[in-house]
Formats: sequence, C-alpha cells, structure tokens
Amino acid sequence: MGKQLTLSASPHIHSGRTTSRVMLDVIIALLPATIAGCVIFGLRALAVVALTVASAVGFEALFNLITKKKQTIGDLSAIVTGLLLALNLPANVPMWQCVVGALFAIIVVKCLFGGLGCNIVNPAITARVFMLVAFGSMTKAALPTIVDTVAGATPLASEQATSLTDLLLGLHGGAIGETCAAALLVGFIYLLVRRVISWHLPVVFIGTVFAASFFLEGMDAVAALSAILSGGLLIGAIFMATDYVTSPATAWGKVLFGLGAGAITVLIRYYGVYPEGVSFAILLMNIVTPFIDSWTKHKVFGKGGKKA
Repeated sequence: MGKQLTLSASPHIHSGRTTSRVMLDVIIALLPATIAGCVIFGLRALAVVALTVASAVGFEALFNLITKKKQTIGDLSAIVTGLLLALNLPANVPMWQCVVGALFAIIVVKCLFGGLGCNIVNPAITARVFMLVAFGSMTKAALPTIVDTVAGATPLASEQATSLTDLLLGLHGGAIGETCAAALLVGFIYLLVRRVISWHLPVVFIGTVFAASFFLEGMDAVAALSAILSGGLLIGAIFMATDYVTSPATAWGKVLFGLGAGAITVLIRYYGVYPEGVSFAILLMNIVTPFIDSWTKHKVFGKGGKKA
C-alpha cells in the first residue's frame, strides 16, 4: 500500500507569520505618526509615549509574575497597546493619568480576560474611553510647539475652521498621534503592503464618515474632507478598528463593522455631547463583533443544504 494520509487537526497551513512579527509591523507602521507627534508637540509628547509604553509593558510583566504565568511581553502586544494609548492622548495629559490608563488597558481589559486573544474589546481604545469619562480633559489638547500658543480646542471642538494643509501636517490641537494625517496614511500603506490588514474595514469606516459628513454639511466636499482628517478617525480606523481579536474575521463582516462604526461616529459628532465619537464607535462595534462573525461566517462545505 502506498503512502497513507496523515490526519491532524486544523489549521493545516501555516503562513509563518507570528504574533510578534505582526505586532512589530504595527509598531513600524505607527513610527511615522509617533515621530511626527514628538516633533510637533515636543519633548512632552515623547515623555508621554515613553511612560505609557513602559507602564503597559511593566504591568503585563508584573501581572504574569504575580499570577505565575508565562511571560508574554515578548509578543510585543503590550508595546502596541501602550503606544496606541499614548498616541490617543494629548501631550499635556498629566503623567499619572498615563499610568492609570495603561493599568486599565493591560490589567482590566486584557489580562483579567485571559490575555491576548481573549479580550472582547480593544484595550487601548477602551482605556481611552475610560480616561475620557473619568478625567474629562481629552478635548483640551496641547497645540504644536511651533505655534505661538500653548493650549486650545481640537478642530472638532473648535468653531474656527482648520485648513486641509494643517490637518494633513498636524499643525493643530489634538492627541499626539492623531493630528498628522499624512503620517497615519504612510502607516496605512505599510500595513496594506505587508498584508497585516485588509482595506475593507478602514476604507468603509472612513468612507461612511465622509459620505455622511458631505450630506450633513450641505454637500460641502471640503468640510467632509476635514471631517475625516480631524480627530481620531484615521488612527482609529487604521490601527484600532482593525485589531485581529476584536474585529470581524470575514470581508463582509469588516464591511458591516466599518459601516456601523462610521454611522455611530457621525451620530456622536453631530448630535452627541462629545465632539468626537470614534472611540465610542469602535468600542460599541467591538461588542457586536461576535454577532457580525456569526452572521457573515462561511458555510462549512457539505452543510447548509435542504434536507430531503
């Protein structure tokens, strides 16, 4: 008898891409926005990034040590969480709040749910929402150090229009990593080229906000462009909504997630009490992701037909 088949449990094909490699790609993609934020907002921004990342890594290592679990900081996910949280904070945030935010993201949202892959919501975005609700100072952000002023409202909270050029270059108030749209788009291209993410979710998310804003702003294309370049839409759609663990697995699921997140963002921006709705939108869609996966999952071959 010839060679016999070897039966084993799935998965049967391994791409060779490890968790640490994916996380490293995300870190690399975030570098342009991180560098731009530190240049625009100065050393204070660098200090916020360093402290938040160090706190995130330290809390995960400490949790594993106390609970006698295998150390997981080598997968780089804690660095990604800390970096994303830092980039969603203004440069003038009190340093102790950075530590509290990192503690909430790593311990409460991630580790207590079983670690990477078990959390039901994105740790960084959930920590940002927690900090917004708990401390309420996220809409007053430091302005670029090259601007002759020290603080002010973000473009979404300001009554004065910000030019598209300033929005692209990050010459306005906002969080450290959300202001420079050009740097975020460079990171987006890198992730697409590396096939770390697909285009479906971020493009639909951003496109939904653009289309709705275009309609609500009286068919004003410039205002609609300003809406997608302002606030945390780009960093949220590109880097946080696309989280493997908390976003749908199928292409149609990603489309539904993007549509829902875009609609919620617009509703909060135009009709809510907060000027920004991206964080809340992603968090809410994270919660319904299991249902989206259930609705859009592929049928198993040989099943689903009508019974005789």
